[in-house]
Amino acid sequence: MTQPHVPNPDLLAQPTGDPLGEILHLLKLTGTFYCQSRLSAPWGITIPGFPEVMSFAVVIGGRAWMKVGDDAPFEIQKGDLVLMTHGAPINLYSDAEARLMQLEDLPIRKVTELYETVEYGGGGAECSIMYGLVRLDHASSPMLMALLPDVLKIDPWEEEAGSWLQGTLQFIAREARELRPGGETVITRLADVLVIEAIRRWLSRSQEADRGWLKAARDPQIGRAIVAIHRDPAADWTVESLAQVAGMSRSAFAARFTGLVGTPAMQYLAQWRMNLARRSLRETSHPIASIAADLGYQSEPAFNRAFKRVFGTTPGQARRNAS
Repeated sequence: MTQPHVPNPDLLAQPTGDPLGEILHLLKLTGTFYCQSRLSAPWGITIPGFPEVMSFAVVIGGRAWMKVGDDAPFEIQKGDLVLMTHGAPINLYSDAEARLMQLEDLPIRKVTELYETVEYGGGGAECSIMYGLVRLDHASSPMLMALLPDVLKIDPWEEEAGSWLQGTLQFIAREARELRPGGETVITRLADVLVIEAIRRWLSRSQEADRGWLKAARDPQIGRAIVAIHRDPAADWTVESLAQVAGMSRSAFAARFTGLVGTPAMQYLAQWRMNLARRSLRETSHPIASIAADLGYQSEPAFNRAFKRVFGTTPGQARRNAS
């Protein structure tokens, strides 16, 4: 049995930091699939939904129509970036009369394990779209994903978007046309940057971003406690010690934390630890006992019970399902 890990005194003495800034700094994507398409009207593509995975489309040239889930279709054109956050099925087509084909039934050329190209259509007006499936790779991802709208549409040609965003799209378009050696790596990395920028712009511009966990992260007192949990999740935190970090009384802290985040502080700590645990199980081969100890659990059975309480499955089963 391991000894409880005492909170870092530095976090108690000088609880500084911007939790939302730290999250965005660490935010990265794990790409699961990228497809570069060159299409000519009439054409239509239907793409199935993928739960817990985000998808995006960047229009490199031409224009098209998009329908996400049961929402009304909308037009997209060169330069548009559309981020679908909750795995809904998608239809892309040149016009309302176009026949829809399943993506997997199209003439796909596999470039790498993650990158494919498609040329398809009836020979009319041309359109080029890059489509991708990506997963947010951070312990905060489930909380962030829960607050994002279903669809984020960014027009990089807006003055606010900045010339760098326009330049990035132009660079992707050039690489897509030429596909020089290593071009697929350049394209996918730049696409990741665009997706993260879309999320950052929503966080900075949307009133909807100022609620729940995101609002709590911006709070000058509750945000300090969130930073402390994120930086030292294995510590033997209590409501009292977190209230000390926040510079508040225990009762005032407990009420404010629950009111802003939507869950009590100890429940948030447990959820944060479990998100870290699930990521470790998916990405490492560390023994389950080692992961449990790293997250402050004094025994593997206690960790297993906590994990199953949150995710409905044991850590061992979660690791097998991820492999």
